[in-house]
Amino acid sequence: MLKLSIITINYNNAAGLLRTVESVASQTSSDFEYIIIDGGSSDGSLDVIKQHEPELSYWISEPDQGIYHAMNKGIRQAKGEYCQFLNSGDYLLKPDVTERMLRDMPQCSILYGNKIREIGGRRIVEKSYAGRQITLLDLYRSTIFHATAYIKRSLFEQYGFYDESLKIVSDWKFYLITVGLHNEKVAYRDIDMVWFDTQGISSIQKELDRHERTEVLQKTLPAPILSDYQAFAHEGVIIKRLKQNKLCWFLILNLYRVLFRLDKLRSRE
Repeated sequence: MLKLSIITINYNNAAGLLRTVESVASQTSSDFEYIIIDGGSSDGSLDVIKQHEPELSYWISEPDQGIYHAMNKGIRQAKGEYCQFLNSGDYLLKPDVTERMLRDMPQCSILYGNKIREIGGRRIVEKSYAGRQITLLDLYRSTIFHATAYIKRSLFEQYGFYDESLKIVSDWKFYLITVGLHNEKVAYRDIDMVWFDTQGISSIQKELDRHERTEVLQKTLPAPILSDYQAFAHEGVIIKRLKQNKLCWFLILNLYRVLFRLDKLRSRE
């Protein structure tokens, strides 16, 4: 069995698709297959696909019902033990990235590395969780970046495919269930893997993202846990805002020190 299936979904993003395909085609590893699921593009994406057809294990171009419908189509065609979703516009940083990630892989359900993106004109390396155990609280707050993750294909058979009723956060829901609630083993490698295209739908439609996350949390987490996490998150926001007000935070810290000293004096009496 091949170790990895790299799956790219695309719709009318020929320039981004070309960057993605070229980065995959340049990989030194031979232990992966490459699948492209195109949503019936009309912008020249098919020319890119046909140009690289010899390097593809499978491709199709037809209308679909959204991002996660396209991803699920890719999973059903995949033959690798793990799946990586490298959508058009994102690209692998160096030709040896896949080879390094696959070398002596640990026993795990999900393996992930680092993503690179540009923020305010600066190149930022993002090392999510940096190898520590990922908790349910972590996933309540954030996620595992999709393009840097090798996800065991059997997880989709065990827990179900991506929820196609969601437009943005179905991959996060999948992590919430598999890692957060069922403690599937996650491993990390400190390898800069993927350049992240910040023009993707999840980066732009922030309001839809928040709406879908709220809906998923209400349906997925037990009510007592959700209530505790919401309270915890609210307290975190308050503390963050207090820290931004330096004078206010200075006064609170000094009040805490005074109360702590008074408590120590009382304990000596």
